[in-house]
Amino acid sequence: MAGVRRVIPLTLGWAEVPYSMSVYGAADDVRLREPVPALLLEVDGGWLLIDTGFNPAFVRDPALCRRFHRDTGVEVWLPAGDADPLEAELDRVGLALDRLDAVAVSHLHNDHAGGLRHFSGRQTPVHIQRRELDHGLGTHPADLEADGIIRVDFDHPRIAWQVADGDTEIAPGVTAVLTAGHTPGHQSFVVELDPSVGGGGYVFAFDAADLQENIDEERAVGGSIGVSPEATVEPIRRLKAIASARGLRLVPGHDPVAWPALTTQLGAPPARDPLRDPLPDR
Repeated sequence: MAGVRRVIPLTLGWAEVPYSMSVYGAADDVRLREPVPALLLEVDGGWLLIDTGFNPAFVRDPALCRRFHRDTGVEVWLPAGDADPLEAELDRVGLALDRLDAVAVSHLHNDHAGGLRHFSGRQTPVHIQRRELDHGLGTHPADLEADGIIRVDFDHPRIAWQVADGDTEIAPGVTAVLTAGHTPGHQSFVVELDPSVGGGGYVFAFDAADLQENIDEERAVGGSIGVSPEATVEPIRRLKAIASARGLRLVPGHDPVAWPALTTQLGAPPARDPLRDPLPDR
């Protein structure tokens, strides 16, 4: 096999955020309910998970939720009860956590890295860009927290980091592409399907482009670390060029229409929609 055999989008919760958090210069008083994305890929050699969602401890505890989410204008919706969002979503698609053979993380923001704690001590390789890990482990926790990064989510000595310096193939048919700007070592993913399942594939932007609007209108994303907002447009253009050259579909990371539509198209169990199941009051 030369490529990915199956793509399963996972939705690890929803977050209600200011529009300006996704599109630079957009209205602060307009709010969007956006999915928290992850991917499960069947590759030659097993299953690869990309991104891990929120740490539920920082959502369900009222004081911690205020500190890490509500005070930043973010409201978070997770599966009901005490279920861990990553384990619950894997259970919905019929795969146990211990069946995962490798993990990759687009970046260390708390809605993408909160499940990395599951992989401490498992010897499961976790792919990340060196710039991202250096920033996460080398920056004062208070400064990280101001940027939406919670160090305790990933500061585990027994995580088996697989560190890359730029673009790199992490599995047959899966290439991590450095798209720094939103964070210092953000990476997006080119996923090419094996000819046995029809070929083609996707470019998953993750937070290099939250919304379809970021892609279509080449609008800067709402958050950046170490660069100007305008500098986040260049990674979008690069991803568009890759997608165009290879005939792949470019998928934004948090679009509340595009992500559920892709989930339905690829036959994954549908994610519960907070527009029909509103975010709980706290």
